[in-house]
Amino acid sequence: MAQTVEFLFDTGLERYKAGETTETLIPVFKEVCDRAPKTSSAWICLSWLYLLENKPNLAYKAAQKAVRLNPQDPQARINLAMSMLETGQKGLREHIEFAKQLIFVNEEWEQEIKDSIADGLSRKPDWQSLAKVKTWLFE
Repeated sequence: MAQTVEFLFDTGLERYKAGETTETLIPVFKEVCDRAPKTSSAWICLSWLYLLENKPNLAYKAAQKAVRLNPQDPQARINLAMSMLETGQKGLREHIEFAKQLIFVNEEWEQEIKDSIADGLSRKPDWQSLAKVKTWLFE
């Protein structure tokens, strides 16, 4: 079973990178999360897809799970902060500050976050919360 979950996750990522619509990928990552609920990377992907689809409440729930499973993941923190920003919640600054510290100590993570932000803005050019978060993280 673990293999099929990994296969689903990997092919889902490949399809995302190939430019497939977020709409068709959400069910794939939902299934991965259902079958492997302790996989933080799956929750991170799901929350990102929800953010791209303008579903910040669902993104918030998925990002919360990701952060609970892996508090040291900067992307999980960023997704949580963006969903909080888009749903008008307080307390997102601490997640931004934490993500900043994480990427400050790890160049690889910093590059991943920069790539992820560039990807997000290429898919959704008018994504204001992502533009704000980019400014908070890197300026």
